[in-house]
Amino acid sequence: MKIGMLAPVAWRTPPEHYGPWERVAGLLTEGLVAAGHEVTLFATGDSITTAELDAVVPRGYAEDDSLDGRVQEALHIAHALSRSAEFDLIHSHLDWLPLALGGAWRAPLVTTVHGFSGPRILPAYRAGLADPRTAHLVAISETDRHPSLDYIATVHHGIDLDEFTATTATGDALMILGRIHPDKGTADAIAIARAVGRPLLIAGIIHDQRYFDEQVAPHVDGDRVRYLGSIGGLERNRTLGSVSALLHPIHFDEPFGLSVVEAMACGTPVIAYRRGSMAEVIDDGVTGFSVTGIDEAITAVGHAAALDRRVVRATAERRFGVARMVEEYLAVYRRVIGADVEPITR
Repeated sequence: MKIGMLAPVAWRTPPEHYGPWERVAGLLTEGLVAAGHEVTLFATGDSITTAELDAVVPRGYAEDDSLDGRVQEALHIAHALSRSAEFDLIHSHLDWLPLALGGAWRAPLVTTVHGFSGPRILPAYRAGLADPRTAHLVAISETDRHPSLDYIATVHHGIDLDEFTATTATGDALMILGRIHPDKGTADAIAIARAVGRPLLIAGIIHDQRYFDEQVAPHVDGDRVRYLGSIGGLERNRTLGSVSALLHPIHFDEPFGLSVVEAMACGTPVIAYRRGSMAEVIDDGVTGFSVTGIDEAITAVGHAAALDRRVVRATAERRFGVARMVEEYLAVYRRVIGADVEPITR
C-alpha cells in the first residue's frame, strides 16, 4: 500500500519532548514501513524517519518564533494536497483543515481526530463527511466521539514499548507529566502529594505562564516539589519508572492521555480523575485508579503502591503496543480503499 502520512508541523516528528500528535504519527509511520508499506511522511524538515520525508516547513513552528503557525500549516497541507494523487490514501493528523478542502483531495483521506476541540469546528468535519473521499474519521477513544459525527473506527494510541523499561523497585515520590495548564491539574497534584507526605516531580512544558507563576512555582522548592522542565527519551523513561505513581488530575475531558500509557509501560500505576477517556484507558485496580477528585486520589495513593507493577506493564503491552495500533489502522485503510481493490502501483 502507498500511504501519505500527513503529520502536524508544530513540532518535529517524532518530537524530542512535547508533541503527542507528532509522536503518534511518527510511530505509525515507522510501523507501516516495517510492515512493508511505502510511506511518505509529510512533516517538518528536521523530522527523523525511515519513510520518505517530504517537507516544506523547515522546523516546528512551536519551536521557532519566526514562523507563523497558520501559514506553515497552510503551506504544508497544500503541498501534500498537490501530491495526493500519488497515493492509495492520505492519513491526516491535522484536525479540521484538510477536511475543509473536501473533494480537492485526489486520494481517500483518513483523519485521526486527536481530540475533539469543540463545536466551532463541526462545520469542517461535516463538510468532510459529506464527501465520500474524505468521510473517514477515526476516534482515539470511545468517549471522544462526538455524537453528531460518524466514525469509521476507534483506534487507541500505541507506544513503542521498547522505549520504556519496566521497574519493580521504586521510591515513594509521585509524578505529574504533561503540559502545565489548569486543564492538567498541576496544582491538584501538588495538593495530593502534600496531603500524603510524598515528594512530587513535575515535568512538562509551561502552557499557561500565569498559572505556573501563581499556583505552581511558589511550591517548587527543589526538594518536596521539583520542576524538571520538559523531559523526553531516556530521561522520561527513567523518571517515570522511578516513581510510586503517576498523578493525572485532569480538569477536562482527556481524549486519550499518552503519558498515562507511558507510565504503565514502566510498570507505574496511574491515579487519574475520571474525566474523558480515563475510565476507558485505566483498568481500575489493575493499572491504577480513576477517581472523582482530590479526596479519592489521596486514598488511592496507598492502594496504587500495592499494585503489581509487572501486571501493570503486561497490561500495557497487551493493550497499547504500537504493533496493535498499526494493525488496526491497516484494517481501516483496507476498508477505505476496498478489500477487493488492488492498491495503485507506480
